[in-house]
Amino acid sequence: MFEMGRTLIFLGLLIVGIGAVVLLLGRVPGIGKLPGDIFIQRKNFTFYFPIATSLLVSVLLSFFFWLLSKK
Repeated sequence: MFEMGRTLIFLGLLIVGIGAVVLLLGRVPGIGKLPGDIFIQRKNFTFYFPIATSLLVSVLLSFFFWLLSKK
């Protein structure tokens, strides 16, 4: 039971950390408005799909985890 409680606390802190990063990235100019992101706005409809931003974040995270695995 102790290990399960510890795991739940870790997952909760991880989710809070990810939420904080998402909030902070919303304030960085240029993130989310890269060329290649799809943005369609009509009268009562808005569609946004950040393809280029997702690719950039994926590359950066892959590089970060690659660096961590080297140590």
